[in-house]
Amino acid sequence: MATPVVTKTAWKLQEIVAHASNVSSLVLGKGSGRLLATGGDDCRVNLWSINKPNCIMSLTGHTSPVESVRLNTPEELIVAGSQSGSIRVWDLEAAKILRTLVGHKANICSLDFHPYGEFVASGSQDTNIKLWDIRRKGCVFRYRGHSQAVRCLRFSPDGKWLASAADDHTVKLWDLTAGKMMSEFPGHTGPVNVVEFHPNEYLLASGSSDRTIRFWDLEKFQVVSCIEGEPGPVRSVLFNPDGCCLYSGCQDSLRVYGWEPERCFDVVLVNWGKVADLAICNDQLIGVAFSQSNVSSYVVDLTRVTRTGAVAQDPVQDSRPLAQQPPPPSAPLRRIYERPSTTCSKPQRVKQNSESERRSPSSEDDRDERESRAEIQNAEDYNEIFQPCVPTSPRASALPPLLLCGHPGGGGAGPLATSTAPNSQTTSLQQRPPSFAQLLLLGAANQALGLLL
Repeated sequence: MATPVVTKTAWKLQEIVAHASNVSSLVLGKGSGRLLATGGDDCRVNLWSINKPNCIMSLTGHTSPVESVRLNTPEELIVAGSQSGSIRVWDLEAAKILRTLVGHKANICSLDFHPYGEFVASGSQDTNIKLWDIRRKGCVFRYRGHSQAVRCLRFSPDGKWLASAADDHTVKLWDLTAGKMMSEFPGHTGPVNVVEFHPNEYLLASGSSDRTIRFWDLEKFQVVSCIEGEPGPVRSVLFNPDGCCLYSGCQDSLRVYGWEPERCFDVVLVNWGKVADLAICNDQLIGVAFSQSNVSSYVVDLTRVTRTGAVAQDPVQDSRPLAQQPPPPSAPLRRIYERPSTTCSKPQRVKQNSESERRSPSSEDDRDERESRAEIQNAEDYNEIFQPCVPTSPRASALPPLLLCGHPGGGGAGPLATSTAPNSQTTSLQQRPPSFAQLLLLGAANQALGLLL
């Protein structure tokens, strides 16, 4: 691989003391790029506005260190998993606890929100992956297959697949419709820390402690290319919103990669240390890192970063006949995700996997209300970011706010915006495309049939 030209287009934005004890997890809001959530050994989840020094809100209720946090795309819900295996979901606009989910037997290592419904996937040190319906409080599916801790989970852009990365050196792809593993991707020689779907194409990237990034074709289920020689373990990667390149957060730099063929477009020197998450907003990449109780944020100006190979001027290459020229970067080389046009607002209940995964009576809900609190510490910043609402019953509306937002990277009323025509309630189920909940029901049936056979 050719040695890239080094540029300098980044700066440190701020550094804050995020918790009274060590920071154990953090995540950036991918929708706006301005909201930061941190989890600490003090059992709290704190929310921050990027480039502002004061905590907006502090969420309590966990009784052990918070090991994983995740915001949904509209940034109105947050889920946090603890060292004890419990998971809590808060409604940020209502400023209250929404659900407590219990079922894992060990530390929660990874979480992700489904893009088109109120479902959460969780991965644990107990090697299990669970899919939760956070409106009905229950575990919908349990996926088994990894032999060590599950470090990262990501739903596909169309919401039909779930990718998992684990310490057992493997990446697995789960089909939510069939309710089983779709494919396994071996090849890494160290723990796999992160996976990320391409925003448009059937392509998956994985980063590992073996200092490599691998790209996987999700049609042929084979490796496309492998980036080797990263300065250290790969812990954070992010595709550009248009899918033209992949960003990798290294110990002292941001690296910009292409994969067909594998090449490095640019290197930006950023001394951010252990960068934990990346987000893009308005042609700026935000990176956040933590050390002990401190969290630092950095900005990279993407308008000054080389993101494709199109800028390279090669007179020999440019003189070739048009038929021999490589395809433009925007030309898709494989299948494109299809986003659903609608979804069911009330997912049907799927039979639980075990009695231990069912919620006990409402007395536990009452106890959660007493023990879990959402303390607004900066009303001005809170009102600037959120749209406060008067809480009634948890998610009582037929169409939760999540359904009014577009898919990641989009804007306005996205593919989940449901029709409000007067006769929409009388539309037959046969005329509607299958919802995610219906796909889960089909998956449960397929899984049960497989066990019988």
